[in-house]
Amino acid sequence: MNYDEYQFLTFERHDDGILLITINRPDVLNATNARLHWELSRVWKDVDDDPETNVVIITGKGRAFSAGGDLSMIETMKGNHANISQAMREAGDIVYNLINCEKVIISAINGVAVGAGLAVAFMADITIASETMRITDGHLRLGVAAGDHAVILWPLLCGMAKAKYYLITADFIDGKEAERIGLVSLCVPADQLMDKAFEVARKVARGPQQAARFTKRALNNWLKTFGPHFDASLAFEMLGFFSADLAEGVGALQEKRPPQFPHLKK
Repeated sequence: MNYDEYQFLTFERHDDGILLITINRPDVLNATNARLHWELSRVWKDVDDDPETNVVIITGKGRAFSAGGDLSMIETMKGNHANISQAMREAGDIVYNLINCEKVIISAINGVAVGAGLAVAFMADITIASETMRITDGHLRLGVAAGDHAVILWPLLCGMAKAKYYLITADFIDGKEAERIGLVSLCVPADQLMDKAFEVARKVARGPQQAARFTKRALNNWLKTFGPHFDASLAFEMLGFFSADLAEGVGALQEKRPPQFPHLKK
């Protein structure tokens, strides 16, 4: 398998068929531009076809896993039907390709994870958070509905009450709280994160591969059941890219000030 076409993902092979994938835009905290967004949607098909890989670990280079969508990418989407449609397709592919990839995927979530990066982190089969992890779904901070992965996954992980609270308020959650409410599998001190990820990866990689993959497939039928809810949330999110709320959300982030969203009028 040749991974040379990827610009913002790096690949390292380790013993036992473990493949380490690193999101590699550390100068912008691994924020997803258009190219990286496409790569995160595509890579799981290549991993699925890779005969040398049994287990994947994905993490971010430097201080963050992935700090959300690059504002330049969001700017190109505002009111642009073609760009919104492309982003919608890729956002769906990120979720469904992670679900359908037969290999076990482990995320080592270091630092901030937002947006498409958070979707990758949480859609992994085993999620290991650093205590210094800070995540937010973040869509409402932009003025768009929670899309990406949250509606298909969060109610199953932490229950509807917590899902509604954190998705509607867009409050940040650290690693310890994420583990407490069931959003992640494990939480460890920052300096132990990669050691724990490799420890778990070796345990899975040295176990019965077909049994692990069939177990993943069976469990992921729970997620597939909620596919229509996810598709609706993704459409609602993209509708927001035509709104005045998005312009205010982006402006507030650029100017580092609280947003003042226009109120709906009946």
